[in-house]
Amino acid sequence: MGRALCFLTAAMALLLSLPLAADPADIDAAARGVVRVVVIGSDGQEIYPVSHGTGFAVTPTRVVTNAHVLGEALEDDALRVGVVPADGEAAVYARVVAVSERNDLALLQITGSLRLPPLPIASSAAAGSGEVVAVGYPQNVDQAQGLELQDILRSQPPVKSRGYLSGSRPARQYDTILHTAPIARGNSGGPLLDTCGRVVGVNSFGTDGGAGAEFFFAVSARELLPFLRSNGVQAQVTNLPCRSLAEIEAEERDRAQALADAAEARSATAAEALRTRRERAQLEAQLAVLQERENHMAAAFLLTLLACGAATAAWQLGRGEHGQRNRLVGTGLAGAALLGACAAWLTRPGLEAIDERVNSMLEGSGNPLPDAGSEAARAAAKGQFVCRLEVDRSRITGTTGGDVAFGWRPDGCVNGRTQYASAGDGIWQRVLVPDDAELVSVQSFRPDSRTLVTERYLLDRTALRDLRTLRGGIEAPACGTQGGDEALARAQQALLDKLPARPNERLVYRCNPS
Repeated sequence: MGRALCFLTAAMALLLSLPLAADPADIDAAARGVVRVVVIGSDGQEIYPVSHGTGFAVTPTRVVTNAHVLGEALEDDALRVGVVPADGEAAVYARVVAVSERNDLALLQITGSLRLPPLPIASSAAAGSGEVVAVGYPQNVDQAQGLELQDILRSQPPVKSRGYLSGSRPARQYDTILHTAPIARGNSGGPLLDTCGRVVGVNSFGTDGGAGAEFFFAVSARELLPFLRSNGVQAQVTNLPCRSLAEIEAEERDRAQALADAAEARSATAAEALRTRRERAQLEAQLAVLQERENHMAAAFLLTLLACGAATAAWQLGRGEHGQRNRLVGTGLAGAALLGACAAWLTRPGLEAIDERVNSMLEGSGNPLPDAGSEAARAAAKGQFVCRLEVDRSRITGTTGGDVAFGWRPDGCVNGRTQYASAGDGIWQRVLVPDDAELVSVQSFRPDSRTLVTERYLLDRTALRDLRTLRGGIEAPACGTQGGDEALARAQQALLDKLPARPNERLVYRCNPS
């Protein structure tokens, strides 16, 4: 039994220590910005590929590759460079912007109308034996599939291979990353990605193999980033850790449970305090009411005695010289005292007055907070806010930008111009399908907690084209339109139904009054 327990504990420790597995959606999204780089010749009538490698977009129109991929084109002005995208767009020509033979890097400028989704770059590679993915166009795969030369100029998805980081080593004059993700001739210039689909290096060469295990080398981001900066390229760069949505969602569940437990504890404390105040108020009210009852009853008794005394005096004094007047005065006093006794008796507080006193004493002792989903809570959240990213609650694969200015009205109007739709459970939502970006964003706002969430979906061209066509039939209502958010909610649901189950990125912002 003891050995089994030790074995189970060791197995659990091993599982927990395994590196984060690459998210296929992130790798697929990055692969859409990977291209085949082809050196093209011509016989005067037809063009033909001379050699090829791989490249990836660092801006929508600029591509990084290895310098040695362009070697023949750099030596022969008659040869041209072409870029073949991964997902169905036509190949276009590109011109060489810069070449750095020292660290085997080159930069291309697309000369056609093609626009590519740029890949984010991780400013530092994961340490140890973290998983990586090489993406590119190995020639041995082309040969195994029987592709002809002209097939190289047609759009095809790149090949992805997994491996692990094996360390950072300088190769000749520049910094490289050693890894085990298989690459071959044709992979040169392609990206080496971390598990979030971010570039950590540019694949360049491998060991000879032979009888031993093969290792491969990539030009590190420490070489790539200065090269891009020196050529005026503002790439998407991040130094944030790579985290999975599952990990973040588990933390969110723990956080929500902790908040619920804290709220329950506060509620129990408040209930106990209220019970204590009510008991004290009950005692005080009971003593006060009983004291008043006793006072009224004592007053009624004394007034009754006074009435009897006045009546007796009136009877005794009514025999003398001024008997008539004395009887009238005595009778009047007796009657007034008797009426006062009756009034004191009848106006004594009843026992039901104790509860009324208790409620009155508890009033003003503090009003509860408005319900999170109530109109009062939403109205309390209106105004101008500055929303700041909460990195520990977010999954970030690219760059994030700065703070977000956010103006909110309880009817779902944002910044005075954009209508959000109610998505239920106190959430307001807007689906954004831009024409100038290769992504779809879903923005959600919770007025009660002042939380803004942006979820980004990195989609292929076909999916984006379908969503843009669908969005074209949606007329977004102006702020304040009667029933506008309801119509928008129905229209947006059609867009949401087309999105994958999980986003590539989730940015969580906390909004505070500006």
